[in-house]
Amino acid sequence: MRVLCAFPEAMPSSNSRPPACLAPGALCLALLLHLSLSSQAGDRRPLPVDRAAGLKEKTLILLDVSTKNPVRTVNENFLSLQLDPSIIHDGWLDFLSSKRLVTLARGLSPAFLRFGGKRTDFLQFQNLRNPAKSRGGPGPDYYLKNYEDDIVRSDVALDKQKGCKIAQHPDVMLELQREKAAQMHLVLLKEQFSNTYSNLILTEPNNYRTMHGRAVNGSQLGKDYIQLKSLLQPIRIYSRASLYGPNIGRPRKNVIALLDGFMKVAGSTVDAVTWQHCYIDGRVVKVMDFLKTRLLDTLSDQIRKIQKVVNTYTPGKKIWLEGVVTTSAGGTNNLSDSYAAGFLWLNTLGMLANQGIDVVIRHSFFDHGYNHLVDQNFNPLPDYWLSLLYKRLIGPKVLAVHVAGLQRKPRPGRVIRDKLRIYAHCTNHHNHNYVRGSITLFIINLHRSRKKIKLAGTLRDKLVHQYLLQPYGQEGLKSKSVQLNGQPLVMVDDGTLPELKPRPLRAGRTLVIPPVTMGFYVVKNVNALACRYR
Repeated sequence: MRVLCAFPEAMPSSNSRPPACLAPGALCLALLLHLSLSSQAGDRRPLPVDRAAGLKEKTLILLDVSTKNPVRTVNENFLSLQLDPSIIHDGWLDFLSSKRLVTLARGLSPAFLRFGGKRTDFLQFQNLRNPAKSRGGPGPDYYLKNYEDDIVRSDVALDKQKGCKIAQHPDVMLELQREKAAQMHLVLLKEQFSNTYSNLILTEPNNYRTMHGRAVNGSQLGKDYIQLKSLLQPIRIYSRASLYGPNIGRPRKNVIALLDGFMKVAGSTVDAVTWQHCYIDGRVVKVMDFLKTRLLDTLSDQIRKIQKVVNTYTPGKKIWLEGVVTTSAGGTNNLSDSYAAGFLWLNTLGMLANQGIDVVIRHSFFDHGYNHLVDQNFNPLPDYWLSLLYKRLIGPKVLAVHVAGLQRKPRPGRVIRDKLRIYAHCTNHHNHNYVRGSITLFIINLHRSRKKIKLAGTLRDKLVHQYLLQPYGQEGLKSKSVQLNGQPLVMVDDGTLPELKPRPLRAGRTLVIPPVTMGFYVVKNVNALACRYR
């Protein structure tokens, strides 16, 4: 990881009449056919379907993918991670050397690692050879170096213990961790209600007016970036450092104005333009909110607004979503960290890549609150397993999807939003289980009924590997545990990740997508031209 600073049968005609008689041979054939179909139907157990009044199962959906050329190519580190600097300030950095946590992090590599969040506003960087002598005590460099040393020491110790079963983490460490979690929660609450902080260095300029009655316009911010670039270039270790910004919030009118001024002055200075997105901000959240297509689509409009400004001044400039959360203020317990939140996360990944965003940084990997991928007991949450499957199966090349029979005929005054979302990529070329030219689909079914998808065109009659992710346990959509193809996903006793086993589907078989689920489908040996070369 690098550390960054800063997807009816035809009815007979009403005029047609039945034949006056039926030949005995035909009658026998018809009887045998009826018995055969009845026997087959008896062997199949239908999936449980919640059929709401007025909802009818739609026609079979035909799906094909363009395989000659990708429509987009995103960064190899497209799905990246974020940590809040509070882990340094509040002593959490010690826990990052845990073998279990390091294993979980490595599962999501390669990725950028960004230190960012609310605590960034109170973080000072000191590049000193002997930081212990500085007036403010050890700086981030000191902690990061110790963290790297801890990982090395941990790996060496583990290498010596190969073949031995290692506990997930010691009881003492768990007790310290729980104690630290409680302490940090109190600290954060105290700061929030007293509104007193130290080392006040605000870095989100569009919040100045709200918090301090002052404003920094985009032009001034752009000049500051130019000056920062000039200060870094003479220093050997920073001369080739990448610069990202301005890390704006939701692109409303005033924020768009700030971005416009910034791009006009310093658009060519930054390596990528960054912004942040929060789906649900300051409202009471219910589990069904995560299934609303209107909520899923709010991101698309923001992408277009950002791209319009960026392409006005620097066409083709890379754009990063440098911070995305489902809900603000640390998230909502039993919702932001549940299976239901995965619909937003997986759709975010599909939509961003499809619209040309180069990198998305998930806030956060491991931290307080409920928006993270790994909880405070080092247990991977549903969004972690989604991310792991994404990393293992999805490559950077985005392919165009063509469907038939997906939507009903629109009626005046009614907006039809897709409850079945299908995205397609070349399969990750680092995954040696699949040859170059394979294609991975990931499908989100928000319908309360199962959907049938028939692969057509270049995908017809190909073998398919299914990775179906569903909630595990009695909590349903609120579950914090998941199952893959019917088997619960948990870390192995020795602290390693489980094998992600696919379910092979017979060639030419129709894909049956259960209601309210997410899944990945690798179509093997397509020999897609777009996917044969890196």
